[in-house]
Amino acid sequence: MRKVKALLDVIKFEHTIFALPFALASLLLLINKPPSPTKVFLIVLALIFARTAGMAFNRWLDYDIDRKNPRTKNWAHIRGEISLEAVKLTAILSSAAFILTSALINTLAFILSPIVIFLLWFYPLAKRITYTPHAILAVVYFLIPVAVDVAVNERVSPIALLLGLAMASWVFGFDILYALQDYEFDKKHGVKSLPVKLGIANSIKVARIAHIITFLSLLLVGYLHSKMGLIYFLGLLLLAAFLVYEHSLVKPTDLSKINKAFFTVNGWVSVIYLLVVFLDYLF
Repeated sequence: MRKVKALLDVIKFEHTIFALPFALASLLLLINKPPSPTKVFLIVLALIFARTAGMAFNRWLDYDIDRKNPRTKNWAHIRGEISLEAVKLTAILSSAAFILTSALINTLAFILSPIVIFLLWFYPLAKRITYTPHAILAVVYFLIPVAVDVAVNERVSPIALLLGLAMASWVFGFDILYALQDYEFDKKHGVKSLPVKLGIANSIKVARIAHIITFLSLLLVGYLHSKMGLIYFLGLLLLAAFLVYEHSLVKPTDLSKINKAFFTVNGWVSVIYLLVVFLDYLF
């Protein structure tokens, strides 16, 4: 159990909260008729397997970098509390489980599933070759509502694409903020990121623009969706307030509150969106 706990900590399993509420909100927005409980279960399971695979790939491929980084050198797999082989096995088994679950959803989901696995594998490698590895992660999140649409409707609708844009710009923005923590280390060791390329102040500006795009995309979803009402638009104001608060915590001269902005406030953005969509859908 101690090793299981260490593995869950290494892959930050609790942070599944970042993607799952947005995916469930997408499900509510995209369904034409209520899907079966089995279909919903398979969609949730696929998301969990995909995120687990992505985090395990990240820990596996970044092992040598994480050993040197003061922020990450005490992680369980670096200390030897759990082996790197266990992390590799988790990545492989989770990838296989994701593809199998996709096959159980429908044929189109199965055909597209290797693309998701490739992107999850490529994301940690991207920081070696491009200053915008955040864009790879953004593409993964863009695919979440698209995948939900494929799963329940076997199509890709304009609403799904807008939701994908909202999720992509959201994760692009917060991944830039997260990268600020390693700005000095990355510069010294040749790890590429947007902060390394543009500097801290300009990167914060890019993250803010990305989150403005998130808000505008969700606003457009409500405008184009035939069933969204006043609750949805009032809820977006609350979501916008959380995004503003998140950015108020991160300043070029003070990065001490990044963890609060990233792990606490940002996590609530997706939860709030799910609650807003659910309440509007309910009433």
